Amino acid sequence: MLKGIFLVLFGACSFGILSTFVKLAYAEGYTLGDVTGTQALFGALMLWTLHLIQSNLSKKPKPKLTTHWLKLVGAGFFTGLVSLTYYQCVKFVPASLAIILLMQFVWISVLLELFIYKKKPNKAQIFAIIFILAGTVLASGFTDTKLADINLVGVAFGLLAALCYAIFLMLNGKLGNEYPPLQKSALMITGACLLIFVVLPPHFLFNGALGGSLLKWGMILAIFGTVIPPLCFASGIPRAGFTLSSILSSAELPVAVSMSALVLHEPVGPMRWLGVFVILGAMLLPNLENIKKGNIFKRKTT
Repeated sequence: MLKGIFLVLFGACSFGILSTFVKLAYAEGYTLGDVTGTQALFGALMLWTLHLIQSNLSKKPKPKLTTHWLKLVGAGFFTGLVSLTYYQCVKFVPASLAIILLMQFVWISVLLELFIYKKKPNKAQIFAIIFILAGTVLASGFTDTKLADINLVGVAFGLLAALCYAIFLMLNGKLGNEYPPLQKSALMITGACLLIFVVLPPHFLFNGALGGSLLKWGMILAIFGTVIPPLCFASGIPRAGFTLSSILSSAELPVAVSMSALVLHEPVGPMRWLGVFVILGAMLLPNLENIKKGNIFKRKTT
């Protein structure tokens, strides 16, 4: 179980550092198309390579695949949309605020389940939504900032990224669970890559940008954003259990805020940290019942 906890934490922390690296890449003059395109392309290549190696070495019988692979590629479009909207948000607002906006996927997911599957939220989920919204106000620095100083375009992109992420998580949980994790991730990232290349053609392949530091940033983003998290979650969640993993994955938030403060020197005062911990507490609320029953320590994946 301890290994599972470590893997889930490592995967979440990998996600948490992305916004800082995107900011650094922007500071060197690279564009949204450069950043998202290289991450998706290198990520797809790495995942397919690892999948082929695993397939050749594995002696396990191949599983019966009931989901058409095109559905997974289509679901991957939402991964591409998350990258496009989230990294565009990072361009307009501080990285510490961008990650807070992305975390709104929690209450958006609850609303999607209500409208699509008619699944009403329980009291714990309702309280969690209230606390997340309150924590967002504190963590965003809204209480100390004039409305005119808030980049509403960046906020809109951040909330759109949260919506796309919520849709992706919903599709990811419904589609292709019979696929090996590496193959499923590779198909989805391939879909993301195709979408990004259609929206923002990969000029970096021809204009010499890869000869500079873009290669470095693309590899870093691919490794920490596309390769490590799905591998860690695929291996760690069955060991740690779904409930505990959902709590551990929220480590992405304090890691992102800490990185933005330490590396980018963004101002993150006590009030904003209070907001971060309020949001983390809100993510804990829906799992309190399982924690009280001791289910958090059972190896459950459903």
